[in-house]
Parts: sequence; C-alpha cells; structure tokens
Amino acid sequence: MTTSPLATAVLVHGAFADAASWTGVIAELQNDGISVVAPPNPLRGLESDAAYIASVAAQIDGPVVLVGHSYGGAVISVAGATKNVVGLVYVAAYVTEKGESLGELQGRFPLSPLVSNLKEETYPVEGAEPAVEVTIKAEAFPDIFAADVPAAVTEVLATTQRPLAASAFTETASAAAWRTKPSWALVAGADQAINPEVERFGAKRAGATIVEIEGASHAVAVSRPKEVAALIRDAVRATS
Repeated sequence: MTTSPLATAVLVHGAFADAASWTGVIAELQNDGISVVAPPNPLRGLESDAAYIASVAAQIDGPVVLVGHSYGGAVISVAGATKNVVGLVYVAAYVTEKGESLGELQGRFPLSPLVSNLKEETYPVEGAEPAVEVTIKAEAFPDIFAADVPAAVTEVLATTQRPLAASAFTETASAAAWRTKPSWALVAGADQAINPEVERFGAKRAGATIVEIEGASHAVAVSRPKEVAALIRDAVRATS
C-alpha cells in the first residue's frame, strides 16, 4: 500500500499586506511537516493575479491546496481551476462566483468601514493613462485591519501595506473553482475590512467547511496563527 504525498500549501496574501503576514502560520505548518509556498500576490488585477498564482501552483510537483486571505480569496477561486489544485481555504476572504466582482459581492451587504477609509493614488501603466490604486488610511488602519494585533506590530503592517489596483473591485471572476473542488473557510467575527456577513455568505454558497473565530480581526493570520494553521492542516490532510 502506498500513501499519497501531503499537498503543498500555497498561501496567497490579500490587499494591503504581503507574504510576511503569513509568518506565524508558516511556522505552524512547517512544524507539522507540511510544505509551504507563500508567493507575492501582484495586486494589479484579478485575472492577471490569478494567472500568476496559477502558474506558481502548476510548477509545484504534486497536489496543492490554495489558501487565500481577503482579496486573495477571489484570486484562488479563479487560480484554483489549475489541474493540481485539490482544495481551497478561504481566510477572512471573498469567495467569488464566476462572473461576479468583489463590488457586486460585498454590495449585497452593509459596507464595512474599509470603504470610506481608502486612500487613492496612481501608478504608471505602459502605453496607457496612469491607473488608480488604493491603500488604507494610516490613522484608520489599526481598527479596520488589525484591531487584535499588538500596536507595535500593527504600525509595521500599516507602514508596509501594499496597494491594490482599484480595478480589482470591478473585474469579474472567470472561474469559481470551489464548484468542483472542496473548500474550507475561516470567518473573522470582528472583521472591519470585509463584513463578516460577506465571508459567511460566500463560504456557505461554496459548501465550505466553516470555522468562525469570534473577536478576530481581518488580520486573523497574524493574530491567530495556530487556529488558521489548524484549518489549513485539516484541508491538506483531507485532500492528500
């Protein structure tokens, strides 16, 4: 009798963060003998970001479980169509349907405080007019993104946040991999960046195995790495 190898967990960060936001989760998974890859999410547009993550997954030898935080959930819903992806884990994330945009999904529910606390700037686009990107206003960042994270850590997170192309809110998803692959979802009960109702709705629609952490902020991977890693571990073991 042969046993199949454990799937590799590919951790996809969302907007206003980078791969370092997974640091505590990575340590937990590696201690459990799970291979982890935490690539940079370009944050330049849903289809292009998904194509990049799909290429990362496709080049991994063996099965892959994609894990998406926040906007990264929409990215893995598209990138998860990649052949060797065997499961999806959503962490305080958007779980989008094919043909749906982030704006349409969150527009079904009361808007979170994030929407009125975005700062717009521009970035150059070759051969075109400058495009708009957004970050969270520095003074609003702690309460909206990381209310349960120590102040010193939150200050670093606010300083290093990566902007998201504004077009990502209106671009529609070309796939919904959760329709054909098993999924898990963690709802952050005190999320001020994504309305928790948006997270619950998407997770239930996907038929995901759902865990909710009461009092957890949007930065749940930073504040509760053990709980986040436990859900990913369940997904990896269930699909391997």
